[in-house]
Amino acid sequence: MIRTSNRWLWQTVFVVILALLMTGLYQASQSINYNWQWHRVLPFIVDTTPKEFRAQGDGTVQINADNSIIINLDYSNVPQQIPAYDARLVQQGDLVFEGDVIASSDQWTIGPVTLGLWVTLKISVLSLFFAIILGLMAGLMRISHNPVTKNLAFLYVEIIRGTPLLVQIFIVYFFLGTIFDLERFTAGVVALSIFTGAYIAEIIRAGIQSIPPGQMEAARSLGMSYPKAMMYVILPQAFKRTLPPMAGQLITLIKDSSLVSVISITDLTKAGREVISGSFATFEVWFVVAGLYLLLTTSLSWAVQRIEKRLASSD
Repeated sequence: MIRTSNRWLWQTVFVVILALLMTGLYQASQSINYNWQWHRVLPFIVDTTPKEFRAQGDGTVQINADNSIIINLDYSNVPQQIPAYDARLVQQGDLVFEGDVIASSDQWTIGPVTLGLWVTLKISVLSLFFAIILGLMAGLMRISHNPVTKNLAFLYVEIIRGTPLLVQIFIVYFFLGTIFDLERFTAGVVALSIFTGAYIAEIIRAGIQSIPPGQMEAARSLGMSYPKAMMYVILPQAFKRTLPPMAGQLITLIKDSSLVSVISITDLTKAGREVISGSFATFEVWFVVAGLYLLLTTSLSWAVQRIEKRLASSD
């Protein structure tokens, strides 16, 4: 056990090292002569710019008793009506011209980066779900005594682990997507699920084989069938052992989901590229994108740690 005084000492050393790293990063950012403009990134996350109401043509302003605005247009018999607003920029009888700002309304809208984060979260959760199911099936097939299922699972794992994910995304989208008429989002989920499922299959296989054979023998001696013994005795123990590597693989899946941007899925990475092309805030946007990916992976890591602690307390 580390003494309390030593623990505080090492915590202080950690803080000093972190401060030195942050100082070095700040000095490096100053040396590149880059004008940091973080305020330009905020509208792409949450846009609070007021909505403007503009005149649809030349005309005269009429203010009703309920404060609604009517623009009597010179070249149209149908007046322009603005029933609700937060700020009015014209008065009764004012002459306005087409395009003039009449009033504005306070609002906030979700920016493209936040929308990209939602797409990344959605595609990651769906891929995680199907990858776990596929990995569990393939993992059980890998330890099967049936040569057909065992060889099929082995072939699946070796092919998927032996080819790059980017190539698999292209094959799923352009080949399988054409055959089965898959949308971009569906093709992305399929590719990520198949890729991650192969790695999960090996994790589950290793976890099951790490359980002593006597556990299965004891369960069978109590009258359990092989499926029941696997479900109620072997898999729960294997789950505890495979949780750390499983968490690492699932975190990798979230980061690998950025590759689906190559098939025009507007995930977090593609949204970041689009924002950069319009704002030219290159470093700011990529730091924000990296921070959002870190938020997702850290949340998953925290959830897995909570599960580990709960399972450890139940032993």
